[in-house]
Formats: sequence, structure tokens, C-alpha cells
Amino acid sequence: MNHFKKVILSVCAAVPAFAQAASEKAPNIVYILADDLGYGDVQCLNPERGKIPTPHMDKVAAEGMTFTDAHTSSSVCTPTRYSIMTGRYNWRSKLQRSVLDGYGEPLIPTDRLTVPSFLRENGYTTAMIGKWHIGLDIATTDGKKARPKSGLRQKRGKGSFSPAELSNIDWKGEIKGGPVDLGFDTWYGISASLDFPPYVWIRNRNWVGEGTHAKAFHRDGPASEDFEAIDVLDKLAAESVKFISEYDSDKPFFTYIPLPSPHTPIVPSKKWQGKSGLGDYGDFVMQTDDFVGQIVKALDDKGISENTLLIVTSDNGTSKRADFKHLESQGHFASAQFRGSKADIWEGGHRVPFLVKWPKVIPAGSKSDILTCQIDLLGTCAELLGKELPTNAGEDSESILPVLKGEKPEFTREGIIHHSVSGHFAYRQGQHKLILAYGSGGWTAPNEPTAKKQGAPKAQLYDLSADPGEQNNLYESKPELAEKLLSQLTEYVGSGSSVKGKKSHNDVESIRLWKSIGN
Repeated sequence: MNHFKKVILSVCAAVPAFAQAASEKAPNIVYILADDLGYGDVQCLNPERGKIPTPHMDKVAAEGMTFTDAHTSSSVCTPTRYSIMTGRYNWRSKLQRSVLDGYGEPLIPTDRLTVPSFLRENGYTTAMIGKWHIGLDIATTDGKKARPKSGLRQKRGKGSFSPAELSNIDWKGEIKGGPVDLGFDTWYGISASLDFPPYVWIRNRNWVGEGTHAKAFHRDGPASEDFEAIDVLDKLAAESVKFISEYDSDKPFFTYIPLPSPHTPIVPSKKWQGKSGLGDYGDFVMQTDDFVGQIVKALDDKGISENTLLIVTSDNGTSKRADFKHLESQGHFASAQFRGSKADIWEGGHRVPFLVKWPKVIPAGSKSDILTCQIDLLGTCAELLGKELPTNAGEDSESILPVLKGEKPEFTREGIIHHSVSGHFAYRQGQHKLILAYGSGGWTAPNEPTAKKQGAPKAQLYDLSADPGEQNNLYESKPELAEKLLSQLTEYVGSGSSVKGKKSHNDVESIRLWKSIGN
């Protein structure tokens, strides 16, 4: 059966409910973004080869809609978050590969329309609770770029220091260019991943404390005395639940909750240690799942679940730090049936869990295998509110609201573009996927030099309907199809937009499509 028909049949009963909802209060929106949670880490998405219990995410899926072909714009963190916030592919920005660190400068200009700024302009209260990792303008004591000072490894664990000994950050200074300058009314969280310093909490534009201690949860940096990685997830859960339970405005709210888990450092709290029987990674996934359960309970207790659009997803696939060999020896496959993992251009790098619950609109147990991407949040919000986006905003964002309503979406783009940690491109249209790389384009073997040395073709072409594991490369046997997909990819990359009616340009003068062989 055609996948559009499957969706329509499964959710058509929701249309009258949506029509009623449209004339009433706009829905609250809660967007939970896990960090390095693989497609196969969620039990209901990987029932045969997933061994980590995830009852709360499974329940969200059972009570809402499961997307089986949803993707991040990149297979690593910072670029994915950029695209979620802007509705624009990450490689259109100045960041062409890799990620920012905890001292990174702002990647999103304050004059660019974002999901929170759009929603705030249209009557929403907007709050962010969690990890940012898209760059901040951090005030410093010397006017230079924020950075740690040398010798922190030797200082680590030796007590407190004058903040000036550890960093040039002005801990009393104002932080600019972050969430509250890009549309959020409030923010409580951390600058980047838990393995990137500085290890100091932030509220709105201010540091909560000072970096008086040298610590490392992988990388050395300044930290406040009471900051410990193992406590962060619980603190974010408490802050999130508090926001929901104490919210007393008549305005709808948008809450963006990007988690630091189950990303490294893999540090489940004491309560969760040993729960999965699979080691720390399994325990940390279970704690992450419990976080989702706490949010759902807070919405239920507040009596607002019915008209709250809840999205649970991840920023990319599972990191190799999870120890795949150990997990797979116990029957758990973090990427399910897909090849690769975090950082890769293969499906395991960017095909992620995407669960949507909205009881007023979506009937329980709905499924969709429509091809979509996290860049679609801005376009979806625009249609939800009946608003038109400016031509220079949301350049790659389409609305999936019709899918939630049980209708066929009218995408103007032909397909979606994938991007790896090293900047390698892939293009997906229908069942076919063209990869401009010899190998994984990331961290999984074979990497580019090895694959090239082994005589691999310069590109890969897969029919994912028959070969979801990307094993049968059709690039040399179907040259016309490969050329067609390459032409479409080239047009979208060069045009500044993949959505009809948009007028924009990339932030860099030229973008190199073939990273391993040159243009």
C-alpha cells in the first residue's frame, strides 16, 4: 500500500478534531531532543534487536504517530541544531564540517528568523531548557575570544582557583547571541555538550556561578565547584517539570528541551546504574527515557496533554563511545537494521527516532513512512498558525502538518539532503539515495582513504526500499539515475533554497560537493 494512503487511513479520524482545534487555542509545543540516541535504541522502533527498555518513549509512540523515515540535517550535533532552529540546511552557514566547541561564536545571526522568534511573534511564550551548542558571544576580561588557559590538566582536582587563572571569561559579563537573543524568553542550561567546557550553568544571559575549578568530563576546562556531569540530566528534568507545572499564562508555550544524554560522558545517575543490564550506555538511555516520562506526566498533571504537540527525537545516531561491540554481544543494535552511526553519511548517522503525540489531532498508534527532516519544524509551525514565512526564512523547511492530520503533504522540494561530520553530501529522493563519498564519510570503517584504496567507486547509490542496510552499491550500474540525483542535489546546494518561492543565498561563496575528489 502506498505510504501516503497508510497514513491517511490511520489518522483520518483526527481531521474533525483538528478543525475544532484550529478555531480554539493554538497547541502548546514541546520539543525534546535527545543527544546521540540511535534509531535502534528505542524499543518500539527495534523490537527484535533492541534490548534497552524504553517504556516512556514507547508509550508516546503508542499514543501518537511514529515516523519511520525521519532524518537530521547532519550526522553530528551543532549543524543539526542549527537546522532545527532555522529551517535551513546547516551547510548553508559558515560551518561546513564538524561542530563548535563550548566557546564557539554564534552560528545564527540575531536577525535570522528562528522557530522561537516566529512563535513568540505569534503569541507564544518560548522557553529553552538544556544544551545549546550553536555558539555564544561570551564576554571576556581581555576582549579576546573566550578560551581556557593552559595547565588545567595539572590544576585539575586541586581545589579552587581565581577564575582568572583558569580562563579569560568574564563570569560577571553578559552572554549574547544565544537563545534569548534568538527568540527564547528564557533559557536555563549549558553552552554545549557535557564533554565541552566551560562547565558552568547559564540562565538567560548570565553565568550561574564562576569557573573556579579545573575539571574534565573528557576535555579540561573551567567549572563551578558544584557542577558535576552526573547531576545535569536530573537538574534539567526538574527545571522542565517546574516550567510546565507552574505555567500560568493564557498564551500557548513552546518549550525546546535539548538533552545532554545519552551523549558522552555516559554518566547515568546512581538510581539508574545497573538497570539495563547492558552497561552504562543502556542505563543512560533508560534515564533519558525516564526524562521523557517526567515531561509526559507533567503535561498530564497540568491537564494540557490533549492540546500539546509533543515531539521526541534525537540529533543524530548513536556514538561509538556507546561500545557497539559490547552492546551487540548482548543483542542490542543501536542503529537497528541500518548501516553506520553518528558522524556517518549512511542511514545510521542521520535516520533517527521521531515520535509525535498530539491527542486532539493524532489518533493512537499512527505510523508514517513519509520522508521528512527536522528542518521541517519551522514550516510546520507556520502552517499550524496559518502564517506565511518570509521568503528569506526557512529556506529548506516544509510543513508536515498535513501528515499529522492524515493528509498527503504538498512538498515543493523533490528530496532531502544529508551531511556528515566531514562535510560529505548525500541526496535522498524517494527510495533512492546518492552518496558523494567512497566510504562512510564519517567515523565508521571504511573511511575515505581506506575505501578509495580498496577500489571503491567515487560515489554510492542505494535503493533503500530493497537495501536499507546500504550494501548493494548501484552507482556504476545505474549511471543515469545517479546523474539525475546529482543534478538535483547540485541545484539545491547552489540555489540557496530547496523550497519553491524562497529567495536566499548561502553564507559562503562556494560549497564543495565532492569532498574526497574535488569538484
